[in-house]
This record gives sequence, structure tokens and C-alpha cells, in this order.
Amino acid sequence: MNDLSQPMVAAAPAFPLDQWYVAGLAWELKDQPLARTLLGHPVVMFRTVGGKVAALEDRCCHRELPLSCGTVEERGLRCGYHGLLFDHGGQCLEIPGQERIPAKACVKSFELRERDQLLWIWMGATPQSQPVDEPPAYPVHSDPAYRFGGDVYHYDAPYQLIHDNLLDLSHLGYVHLKTIGGNARIHMNAELKVSQQGDVVTVLRHMPDSDPPPTYAAAWPFKGRIDRWQEVEFHPSHVRIWTGAMDAGADSLSNPQREGFHMRGFHGVTPETETSAHYFWTIATNPHPDMNDPTQLVIDQTAATFEEDKVVIEAQFRNQQRFGKRSVIDIHVDVGPNRARRVIERLRAASANAQPADAAV
Repeated sequence: MNDLSQPMVAAAPAFPLDQWYVAGLAWELKDQPLARTLLGHPVVMFRTVGGKVAALEDRCCHRELPLSCGTVEERGLRCGYHGLLFDHGGQCLEIPGQERIPAKACVKSFELRERDQLLWIWMGATPQSQPVDEPPAYPVHSDPAYRFGGDVYHYDAPYQLIHDNLLDLSHLGYVHLKTIGGNARIHMNAELKVSQQGDVVTVLRHMPDSDPPPTYAAAWPFKGRIDRWQEVEFHPSHVRIWTGAMDAGADSLSNPQREGFHMRGFHGVTPETETSAHYFWTIATNPHPDMNDPTQLVIDQTAATFEEDKVVIEAQFRNQQRFGKRSVIDIHVDVGPNRARRVIERLRAASANAQPADAAV
């Protein structure tokens, strides 16, 4: 039994709040509602007939059926149990067979925005928290030089293990031998530069005079050996990765307009719970004019690499659960992941301080 004479202890949030998080890919919202748990919140998303996107708590205020079991109509989302109709802001517009609508006939709504074919949801630290900026832009999706595709994966593992994986691409030579891997020794010995500006951590890895891995060789007419790059940009809500290669010596690896084969990856890593996550990814590439369009090849082989990562990360987490908390060592490739974890912990602590004092465990 709770001792009500004792002061209530504020619950520390498991994740950074007052942030935009990726909630989905724009093409997922068609004519049906979409259920997804995001940062522990069961949410239903839908697109109105007029094209507006909306997100509500996935619970009808009448008899608590998930609203995701309902149907999308011109004015909003209708519950599949007794037909209550809710607009994009969660207000009940209609109760079939009843003229009066109680003031409490509403459900919680979330700010949901669509930008550059990505869906972003705002998760506030307090009920009054409102976004002051638009969600991050990702102009690659509208750049005519690129073609792209993507998908969604569900991970039975904490989201920061996915961050660790994306910020440390030295594993490519061991995990992805059939696609984007290449020589493992070159990967492990590549020059590594890690920098940080605010909450953004950048990891640069250059691998000059390398052999092209299978995906690269199939997508671009390289003459022989290649100069290869990996540039990873971590943001608390997502990771952007620019990888690619050009013929060895063709241009400087420091030239932002360098020629060659490019792959630009967007990775929206959003926690579902403390032990599970959603992974929203796209990959964009620049087709060579003298080759068949490699876009689908790049998408398919990227998906294959992420399937390999998923197997590794979920096995890693199962082993962490099996062995319990143990000390681990760090090696030289861990600088980027460690910095990102410090950013997340600092933002999580700031979210805890922003919560009202009477928030209870």
C-alpha cells in the first residue's frame, strides 16, 4: 500500500523528451489507421480524406477499444465499437443516436507533421510542451539527383544499441561481407575522426585505395580500386549516413561535391519501450547514366544489410539479458557511440528536470 504521507517522487523519463521523433514513413498512411507504440505511448495515426495527418491516443474514451480498430472518414476517425467520431485534434464530433456530446468526450492528441515524406511526432516533457520549431528537413528525398526507397523494422532491443551500430561502421567488414562490407582490416584501420557540435556527433571514416564491395561494384562502373568514405551524423532522434566511393585518385575525399557512387541513408531510430524500438530507414542513390538504374538493387541490398544488423543487435541484447550487468571494454571504434550516449543521457536528465514535481512513479 502506498504511504500517502510521503512526498511523491518524480518519475525520470526513460528517453529525451521535448523532441521530434520519427513516427513513420509518409506512404504508410493510406486509407486505414496505423497503430504504433512510440516512447511507451500507444498511438494511432491516420490521414484524413483532405490529406491532413493526425495522431491520437489509441484508446476510445467510451469503452476503451483501440481507435486503430476503427475507420477513417472525411471528418476524422470513427471508433469501431459504438461509432464515436473523433477529429484530428481528438475532439468527439458525433455520438450515433445521441445529440449531446459530453465535454469529456475527447482523446489525447499528439502533434504529427509530415515533412519530406517522413512523419514526425512531438513528445513533450509536460502536457503543456509545444514544439517551437518544425521537424528536421531532409531534402535528399526531393533532390532530383537521387532516387530512394525504404522500410520499417521492429527491434526487440533498446534503441541505443541501434545507435551504437550506426555510429560504428567498422563492423561492415565482418557482418556485411556479401553487400557493402569489403576488407575487414581496412575497415578496422580506417582513419577515424569524431567531432561534436551541440547535440550532433559526427564520425568520419575514409578508406582510400580499397577494393569495391559487391553492392558498389554492381551499381557503378568503377575502373578498379576505389577511394571510399563513410560520414555519419548523429542527431538525438535520427542518424544520417553518407557513404560512397569514387575511382582511386579521382577527387579529394574532402570535397563535398565529390564525384562517384553515393548512398545517403536516413535512419529514424525511435524507442517503442525501454527494450524495443522502431527503425525507419530510407536509402537514396545517384544512378549512373551509363548503367541500368541500380536503385532497387541498392534498396534490396541495404535491406539485406539491415537484416544482418538486426540479427546481431537482437542477439547482443539477449546476451546482455542472459549475463546481466557486466563490465565491458571499449576499443578505438567506440568513440562516436560513447559520445552519442552521453548526449542522450544529458537530454534525458534535462527532461526529468522539466517534469512537474508531483509526477509520480
